[in-house]
Amino acid sequence: MHRTLRSRILSYFLVVSLCGILLSSFSILWGFEDHFTDYLRKNREQDISLLQDEVISEYTESGSLLDDEIMGLLHEQAMTENLFYQIYDEDGELLANTKMMLGMMESMGKQSDSLSNSVEYLSFTYDLSIEQQFIGSIKVYYPDSFLDEDFSFLNSIKKNIYIGALITIILSFVFSILFSKRLTTSFDKLSKAIQAIQKHKWNTRVTLDKLSKEMQPLADSFNNLAEALSKEETLRKQFTADLAHELRTPLATLRSQIEAYQDGIWEPTPVRLQQSHDELMRLVRLVNELEKLLAAENPQIKLQKVDVEATSILNLIKTQFEPSFIDKGVNLTVIKPEREYWFQADRDRVIQILTNIVNNALQYTHAGKNVVISIVEIESLIGFSVKDEGIGIRGEDLPYLFERFYRGDKSRDRKTGGIGIGLSIVKALVDAHQGEIEIESELNVGTTVNVYFSTHVSRRQS
Repeated sequence: MHRTLRSRILSYFLVVSLCGILLSSFSILWGFEDHFTDYLRKNREQDISLLQDEVISEYTESGSLLDDEIMGLLHEQAMTENLFYQIYDEDGELLANTKMMLGMMESMGKQSDSLSNSVEYLSFTYDLSIEQQFIGSIKVYYPDSFLDEDFSFLNSIKKNIYIGALITIILSFVFSILFSKRLTTSFDKLSKAIQAIQKHKWNTRVTLDKLSKEMQPLADSFNNLAEALSKEETLRKQFTADLAHELRTPLATLRSQIEAYQDGIWEPTPVRLQQSHDELMRLVRLVNELEKLLAAENPQIKLQKVDVEATSILNLIKTQFEPSFIDKGVNLTVIKPEREYWFQADRDRVIQILTNIVNNALQYTHAGKNVVISIVEIESLIGFSVKDEGIGIRGEDLPYLFERFYRGDKSRDRKTGGIGIGLSIVKALVDAHQGEIEIESELNVGTTVNVYFSTHVSRRQS
């Protein structure tokens, strides 16, 4: 049988509380009874010692063991302390006997029948002497157990302890229920929020104010996860709409053109066939981009890592893009380092990464502006920096640049023929290399993209 977290916490609280209460109560009870017994014994010894001192003092002064004051003391202790004496002189003759008062007190109802029948009296004899001279003896009779007042007092204390323990147990049970409920409230809220997310309620969030400090980081992580899932869902829907639009336009154009050919409205001239071919190639490009993304995000992607020299990559990128930059009128500057930098990577994948980044810089930089490509080095990483003076990226769009199919400006992307997966491919390939990518941008100022790879020992120094 599976128990809930709340029932377990409640059980733990109750077990700990009950053990503490019972141990404390019994220890107090037993300790008090022991101390009370010890207290009575000490009082009895003090009373006996007082009587001995009085008898010895009287004998020293008058040569007699008894006087009226001592007899009064004997009767007083018999009535109040339940101590009964038999006093003998040096010849063993009985001078005083208060033990007979015990029977009289019982008959007068001083003690209850239940107690008098069960209480036994013990006796002890004390020798009296002055300067080692034996002058007599005192035989003391005292109860072996508690009597009326003592027994009633001890019972009242026990009763109070039992009542206190019972009240504490009840309070412990009540507070354990409240505490367990309070402790599990956070889990219940988080559990309900997770169930809501499972039902695709993406706007579900957990309020942190009423949660315990220990649960707040977990709830915050859940909120971040829910936010990410909500954004992913929005991107998925957006991608579906964008992809449908991108496919609908060329398909509609091709359909109308083919139907025109079939109906004899159009003649299949080279120009019109080229238009149909262009629409078809547009569909091919869309499919190719999707295939590239799937290949880049494949967790089983195999990299053919080799020792790559950074300057050779710069030279290849410059050769590849220089004609396009010249055609558009954008200035391309490639800053070559004074020495060689080597790192391990898949050369073709590195070229693919830089091609995407440089192509973006070219597309979004106006004529007369500059694009600078250089090598950067931080700690144990070697990388490439592509800095442009393009139109820049809005600050609110920066966190989502690597999301698949994300578009900050949809109309702009349609003009360039992209569907928003270029940087997603770049990010997937960089992650496959266990590298890093950073993007800094300011609207209408420009964008800087830095890509870093793990370094390799430099082979040559210039």
